[in-house]
Amino acid sequence: MRLQELKNEFLTGKTDKWSYIDKMYEHHSLLLEYADFLKQTNISSISIQDDGVVMDFRDSGVRFLTAGQDKRLASLESLNFGHYEKEELDIQLALIDAGSTVFDIGGNYGWYACHVAKQFPTCSIHSFEPIPATYSFLEKNIQLNHLQNVKAVPIGFSDSKGSFDFSYDPALSVNASLKNVSAGANVVSVTCQVETVDEYLKGKDVVIDFIKCDVEGAELLVYKGALETLKSQKPMVFSEMLRKWTSKFDYHPNDIIALFREIGYEIFVIEGDKLAPFSTVDENTTQTNYIFLHKEKHAHKITQFVQSAD
Repeated sequence: MRLQELKNEFLTGKTDKWSYIDKMYEHHSLLLEYADFLKQTNISSISIQDDGVVMDFRDSGVRFLTAGQDKRLASLESLNFGHYEKEELDIQLALIDAGSTVFDIGGNYGWYACHVAKQFPTCSIHSFEPIPATYSFLEKNIQLNHLQNVKAVPIGFSDSKGSFDFSYDPALSVNASLKNVSAGANVVSVTCQVETVDEYLKGKDVVIDFIKCDVEGAELLVYKGALETLKSQKPMVFSEMLRKWTSKFDYHPNDIIALFREIGYEIFVIEGDKLAPFSTVDENTTQTNYIFLHKEKHAHKITQFVQSAD
């Protein structure tokens, strides 16, 4: 029984005082259990406040608001598994330089945007999140961390501009996509604004140094709509490429690899704190995140981060 239900039973006389105390303690004792459990995680504290639950991360100092019924929040994943995408976050923080302009495409609740902004106060981070409910939490997390160098933008990116229906599951916001990739029972359709990167940048004095793109299968569409920007600005790109998601959009991750190779990029996978050259996605590929570095512009990064063949 939930806390308020127990209290209502006591207040209406359905439960006596001592039974109420015993039943409530079954809930309250979890607070003490959490205090011990946190030692195994990257979370240093949990604050229960009037407007929600806030988790503080011990290594970065980032604070994160926990939202409603969402099961796959970075904060809850950190509670469940100790960390959230640590290897992926670490390599991005290592690759990004102070003063860079970063496009966070598929910003969700701001996990990556907040961490980059916190570590690099001189960076300019543009975090794009089209789902209104998710965007609201993105803004709240930016405010919670007092970040002045993050701009939240309520749009998505694709290969064409317009209003499009996204599939969104409130319990799995990370799976929001232009297609119903998760096929969950609670998926709803939400109309969102979408632009192309190339069109969005027209008339703006913005040069992108780094792109993080995680849009649940629509990554190729984003890059097609950003092709002129990729050719001219040559940003570093961190991209998810998941076969089960890309198949919903009728393409293969190797199509993304081919697009980047054609414009002078090399492809890498993460191995600890280094990168390893990558060739082709096949049925045995286990990686889902990839780094694209331009072989000329990012030659120094390739020298610094790529594992020696020896």
